Amino acid sequence: MSAVGAQRSGEGPPVEVVPVESLFADVIGQESAVEALRAAARRPVHAYLFCGPPGTGRRPAARAFAAALLCPRGGCGECDTCRRALAGTHPDLVVVERTGPAVGVDEARRLVGLSQHRPFESTRQVLVVGDVHLAIRSAPALLKTLEEPPSSTVFVLIADDVPPELVTVASRCVTIEFKPIGEDDVARWLVDRGTPPGEAAEVAADCGGDLERARLLAEDPGHAARVALWRSVPDRLDGTGAAAATLARELLAAGEAGLAPLRAQQAAEIERLTEEAKTMGERGLPRRREITDRHHREERQLRTWELRAGLGVLARAYRDRLVDALRVAGSPGGQLTEAAPYERAAAMVSETTATLERNPNERLLLEALFVRLSLL
Repeated sequence: MSAVGAQRSGEGPPVEVVPVESLFADVIGQESAVEALRAAARRPVHAYLFCGPPGTGRRPAARAFAAALLCPRGGCGECDTCRRALAGTHPDLVVVERTGPAVGVDEARRLVGLSQHRPFESTRQVLVVGDVHLAIRSAPALLKTLEEPPSSTVFVLIADDVPPELVTVASRCVTIEFKPIGEDDVARWLVDRGTPPGEAAEVAADCGGDLERARLLAEDPGHAARVALWRSVPDRLDGTGAAAATLARELLAAGEAGLAPLRAQQAAEIERLTEEAKTMGERGLPRRREITDRHHREERQLRTWELRAGLGVLARAYRDRLVDALRVAGSPGGQLTEAAPYERAAAMVSETTATLERNPNERLLLEALFVRLSLL
């Protein structure tokens, strides 16, 4: 687990909190969450849980909320404090990320020490902790930290969901819900960033309400070709294992190529952080191993997401054929049995999608699916 930044000092007198619109400008389609955070910034409690799927604006919301808490004017959005908080470089904004597959007990205990630090510049520090839904084994240590909070620390915990083991932890926090972003909001955001309206609409339909995925897809020239490749699967299955194996290889190779925008983003981050480290007199990049480990996790997550999204395209392709077959079956002389294989095919694809997390060998998983589909 790594900590980036830090801040501390005692409680100061309350100030009038007037967060302006620009403070939460990067939080798209989350009006209820933003309204709740603006209200919370006026009289904050010790812990908040930002709960919702990845890509829904939880992290930019955490930075904006931190700016509102650290800014001497209550979140003006214009001062140096706000700018540094929004950029993630303010010393009193401490961001903690896991370094392994889960948030371990030792890492959770480290939060106790971090939370006890005094602010450097502001009257409080904001401690942001990512992937708390993976803190199953360390829940008791995390709970102890939240039950004995220093008066100068505000916790912001980020989680995809709340497993049963973390219900007690969640009960110690004010929960802010982040929902998948609507297609219209995603499309407008993409158009504002220069994406053509037609392409923006297609990406918004494919990203699953995940703004980060939407950005990567919009920057990926091969996205449309991958969608077309997945939709071509029913026509290319000829009942042979060779065809199934070929399709599996092509689809996985196309998905690998789809990682290029993310890798470019990661390389730019390494370059930026290295330059910042040089200005601070560092000879190399501190915590490089932790950063590269995080990048590897991001790649694995995107690879799995690409496969899940592709299977979704394939399921829709079979459902479209099912609708056409049902339409024909309803006409004079039509046969309802013509539609049954497409219904079974769509169900098979959905079943395969549900087993992704338990099947690390993606090639064999796809080959087995394609062979089964060939036999319908």
